[in-house]
Amino acid sequence: MAHLKIDMPRMLLHQMHLNQSYAHGISRYLSDFIEPSWVAMQSFVETESRKLFQADPLDTLNDYLALMNMNLQMAQRGLRSSLSSLMDFQLRQMKTACKAWNGDLTCQGEGEAEAFWAGQRALFNRIAHEYPDRIKSIGEKFGFHLEDERFERIAETERFALYRVLPYDRKISPRMDGKPVLIIPPYVLGANILCFLPGEDRSYVHAFANQGIPTYIRIVKAIDTSPAVQVMTGEDDCLDLRHFCRKLREIHERPVTLNGYCQGGFTATIAVLSGELDGFVDALITCVAPLDGSRSKSLVEYLSMLPKRFQDLRYAIKRLDNGNHVVDGKLMSWVYKLKSIEKEAPVFAFFRDLAMLERLAEDRSPVGDTALAINHWLAYDRTDLPVSVTRLSFESYHRPVERDGTLPVKLFGRDLNFHRIAEKGIKFLICYAEKDDLVDRPAVLAPLDYIAAEVTAFPKGHAAIATSWSHPATAYALHKTFADKSRGPVRFQLDLENYTKE
Repeated sequence: MAHLKIDMPRMLLHQMHLNQSYAHGISRYLSDFIEPSWVAMQSFVETESRKLFQADPLDTLNDYLALMNMNLQMAQRGLRSSLSSLMDFQLRQMKTACKAWNGDLTCQGEGEAEAFWAGQRALFNRIAHEYPDRIKSIGEKFGFHLEDERFERIAETERFALYRVLPYDRKISPRMDGKPVLIIPPYVLGANILCFLPGEDRSYVHAFANQGIPTYIRIVKAIDTSPAVQVMTGEDDCLDLRHFCRKLREIHERPVTLNGYCQGGFTATIAVLSGELDGFVDALITCVAPLDGSRSKSLVEYLSMLPKRFQDLRYAIKRLDNGNHVVDGKLMSWVYKLKSIEKEAPVFAFFRDLAMLERLAEDRSPVGDTALAINHWLAYDRTDLPVSVTRLSFESYHRPVERDGTLPVKLFGRDLNFHRIAEKGIKFLICYAEKDDLVDRPAVLAPLDYIAAEVTAFPKGHAAIATSWSHPATAYALHKTFADKSRGPVRFQLDLENYTKE
């Protein structure tokens, strides 16, 4: 007579460890999502305590009801996607479990039920412990490690440091008589995304440096220890940028190409439009930059759900121990999560990652460094922001560029108009991502309504230019000219260098 091959004590042990890992893992996802809400609540209470007695009580009631309705709608969307991901996972596991139990109960299996629970225990341990540990440890390979000799500090101000990026390949030397490019990273996303995995040839800054181009990057100093950064204005940003551009022109005896990524592209553009960089900058490259944020449909639609009363940057501001005020970086990133709540709800994200780890386990494949580095960036690169600088972008998302090309913000009290780029003969390349869900294409291409510019489209999403396409062997490598004759930003820079020499 056949014997049942079921080891109940071991299965119970697997289930106990599985439940512990599940509780630990899901609580971490929930905590990461909910943490910024406490800051939001504190800022909300402080701001409303000032507004409450300045508004009509009936208007206040209507605004609160509208806000509650918006919260209910988002909760409904998040709950729907979460339940869908949960059910998809559970149904797959039930099918596998039933097959395993059937094999053991009919004495046709070889301990399949116990093997199933052992596999589930390993899977949940992976997402609760191994996966987070690997995300954290990838930091050794990811981003700027400025203590490395491949980075040289050239100049600094109270707010920024200017670094020369040397080629990762030590056999390559930068052309000191070449045309310099100064890369401006975003405040919100941070600089590290532009030095993604340099050891694997996936680094935006090294895509330039490895071609021998004199490559520089401006790094903002730590806001938590630099009061000058905390109170920085758009004018301060621009003047420091002028200081660096003047320094680079002296070193290379050639004008600078200014290259801004995302919010850094907006910052670079308004600095050029201010006139402060005249004579120092003769070319501009922007990548996935919201040059008219009001055209970024997805975010604008989300913001439009908010009553006018709550469309106020003060709800994201926190007070530091020294009395200065900054915009909370975690809260700002939380806003983008709320905008895409279907994909960012913590339960949905947990089971999405669990399904990904399950597929990799079935294929016996490790989690790739690219996925780990992306998650490291999202988890660890959130930083607070200067209020005045953030307000410039905030205004751009709330007010459109005027019909004559004048932007909704000013520097030094001056109007900023896109036509200045053409008037000064500045060569202009705009790069956008075809599947960008953060900055919509119309927001990136807004200057084309007023001036001519060269345009290059890249596949994939917002960060792909810095991550996927920074590798020199890819189809859309940054140093290539593509089938439609458009050029990557590195190719654009190389051609400018040749043009200048002629």
